[in-house]
Amino acid sequence: MTNPYLLPAGNVQISFSGGRTSAYMLHEILEANGGIPEDRVKVMFQNTGREMEQTLEFVAEVGRRWGVMITWTEYLATAPGFAEVGYQGASRNGEPFDALIDKKQYLPNQQSRFCTQELKIRTAKKYLQSIGWQRWTACIGIRADEPHRLGKPAPKERWVNWHPLAAAGVSKHIVGDFWKAQSFDLMLPNIRGNCWLGNCDGCFLKSERSQAVLARDFPDRHRWWEAAEARVGALETTKGRPKDNAQFSKRFAKKELREFMERQGDWALETDGILCQADDGECLAA
Repeated sequence: MTNPYLLPAGNVQISFSGGRTSAYMLHEILEANGGIPEDRVKVMFQNTGREMEQTLEFVAEVGRRWGVMITWTEYLATAPGFAEVGYQGASRNGEPFDALIDKKQYLPNQQSRFCTQELKIRTAKKYLQSIGWQRWTACIGIRADEPHRLGKPAPKERWVNWHPLAAAGVSKHIVGDFWKAQSFDLMLPNIRGNCWLGNCDGCFLKSERSQAVLARDFPDRHRWWEAAEARVGALETTKGRPKDNAQFSKRFAKKELREFMERQGDWALETDGILCQADDGECLAA
């Protein structure tokens, strides 16, 4: 049986989100191939500036411990469309995300998720094109227990997608057991396989409970999301833009969520049905 982690021919981009699953995938690829040929394989982390500091530390630690070069990039609103950074120079207060919002002058939401496309996918694409890549394979960390993320049409792009974790039958339990056996880990809580503080801290695709806990426990980090809505909301009167363009969620504004938590406190977190994005299929426990 062919090892599902063997590198395909040609150029390969390994997407490292900074989470446990994609780090596990990287480990298995390194093991199966005895390392990676860095002339045709790039391990890439796209920083949005809204990652927790623990995520940035984890990305740097993976590179050091496993002896692999990780390319850190960030979105730029001006040419060439990306900046190559590193752990020390990485943005930590949403600067790339702010630049994208200022350019678009409206916010992403469940129906228009342009943030992932622009801050991560296209930023990586522009970097790879800048080093001369024309075609490549994009290695993405989708597990076998995430079938809703698989089976989508192939992108009409310069790359083809590769999902070795799904091919290997990997579940969140396998990933969790792997990290329990390691001498280091991502220092963010893992609750039933869900790292609710991973990736963008206040992402609108996270459960309302997760967003509410962020507002309560990490007010400084929540404040950025609230400020972004206020900044774009000011355009409603000056440019006549619809309200939907000034909120990350169609159900609530970030300010409203914070004020709700200030009034209700833990009761809202302990009562079923109070915080739930059922309309958008995002009713998930933190």
